[in-house]
Amino acid sequence: MAITIKSAREIELMKEAGRILEIVHEELGKALHPGMSTKDIDRLGEEVIRSYGCTPSFLNYNGYPASICVSVNEEVVHGIPDKRRILKEGDIVSLDAGVIFKGYHSDAARTHGIGRISKEAEELIKVTRECFFEGIKFAKEGNHLFDISAAIDSHATKHGYGVVRDLCGHGIGTSLHESPQIPNYKVDRRGVKLKAGMTLAIEPMINIGTWEVNWLEDEWTVVSRDHSLSAHYENTVLITDGEPVLLTLTDNTSYTL
Repeated sequence: MAITIKSAREIELMKEAGRILEIVHEELGKALHPGMSTKDIDRLGEEVIRSYGCTPSFLNYNGYPASICVSVNEEVVHGIPDKRRILKEGDIVSLDAGVIFKGYHSDAARTHGIGRISKEAEELIKVTRECFFEGIKFAKEGNHLFDISAAIDSHATKHGYGVVRDLCGHGIGTSLHESPQIPNYKVDRRGVKLKAGMTLAIEPMINIGTWEVNWLEDEWTVVSRDHSLSAHYENTVLITDGEPVLLTLTDNTSYTL
């Protein structure tokens, strides 16, 4: 599939999809507390998405049975919400969500601590977020795609963390997953040259321990192979001839590390 360059009209629709998804994440972040089930999170997320006239990107996507991916502790991504899975003090939980607004997708992920969490967990969440911002320093027209990947990898490995290799970021637009694929680790090529109008979902997935992962029997949930904590941070990004525009993070004060 060719990489799509979005028109001005398409960019406006994707900005609105991103703005709504940012609100979804804000509402979910405020609601998290010990004793909440992961199914409660999914139910609330879908309710907020639909209240804005949008459709959840993930619900029934390739058979995925929920609107919000809820991944706890060693779960990297694609955790399936369950009314029996109860969050407890000290857990960390990664929420990955997407919305469809008038045919256009947005995609973003955040990792949160539940109550008081360990310093180790705090540092992992912080560094994973930093990895994203190190990567998007290169997300501008004229640079190459894998410059983003190398920057993410460099920041994570500097802290001794494992960068998940089996999953990656992606293009996004009228489809949730479009070309190109965006590794979070350094590769020996530079990748395509970035052009204004590209829209990318850039999403570091970082483990405290090994980069290696396993899939659980549900064929969705991905876990760190050594059961170490994992964090996930993602935004939908518009490439311009200047600085990148974060469609799912509109507060400019959040750009600083």
